Amino acid sequence: MKVREEKLERIIQWAEDNPDIRAVLLTSSLVNPYAPVDNFSDLDVELVFQNRKAYEENNEWIKFFGEPISMVEENDTAFDGKHAMKMVLYRDHVKVDFKLYQVSEFCEEIKEELLPEDWDLGYKVLIDKDGLTKNLKAPTYQSIMIHPPTEKKFKQVLNDFWWDTTYVAKCLKRGDIFYAKFMSENILRSDYLVPLIEWYIASTHDWNNITTNKHGRLFKKYLSSELWNRVEATFSGSDIEENWTSLFAFADLVHELGVALSEKLSFEYPFQHEINIRNYLAEVKAMP
Repeated sequence: MKVREEKLERIIQWAEDNPDIRAVLLTSSLVNPYAPVDNFSDLDVELVFQNRKAYEENNEWIKFFGEPISMVEENDTAFDGKHAMKMVLYRDHVKVDFKLYQVSEFCEEIKEELLPEDWDLGYKVLIDKDGLTKNLKAPTYQSIMIHPPTEKKFKQVLNDFWWDTTYVAKCLKRGDIFYAKFMSENILRSDYLVPLIEWYIASTHDWNNITTNKHGRLFKKYLSSELWNRVEATFSGSDIEENWTSLFAFADLVHELGVALSEKLSFEYPFQHEINIRNYLAEVKAMP
């Protein structure tokens, strides 16, 4: 994306000419070999200041790189005093997440035994005027890789999934679509289905440096067309009957993934629990 590259060059030139800035890093997807990148990918820029307070309190410098149309600011209290954030969307559609460090704070982060997750996801040193990054460890990318669950975690996900389907059923019978959607999308999908699919995909690749990116962005890439169609069937609109159909699609998919994983991991699958809950769901749906 040419406009994004040009904006990054403007930031680098501004930082080179600014004596207040001692180092600049590019992080996140644009420097992560495992991340998908497209025209909507953000610039994640870390600026290390001799005195960042003036730049945290004054936003005029943000305008050097284009016309901002929206901005979200977070001060250092949100990050244990380590840095501040200014997330800026420009008129040209480029979004830049500026992370503002004080030199002392940046150096303390470098001393950590484990590389902070933001850096472990990948980084590129763009400017280092004082050698601040000379001891910065290389990224391992392991924080984004999918690792096998413990048996306790696996059982908890399955137990909680079947338990929480009952809330969806009750909401649908009541006609309470808002709470039904909260439970199906925020809980069933995000908390249970997403990790199960991640584990399933990684298990088919022998848990060997596999990532599906955030919230299943790469699921379609790794799943068979048949399984992907099954995943799509778990999505629904506002119609109550359609939501019942998607709830049972959730149940069927979790059963298949859970059984496959339990065999690969030599874990026990809660067959009786599933039977009991499925009976409950059918009985609630059949109520007048």
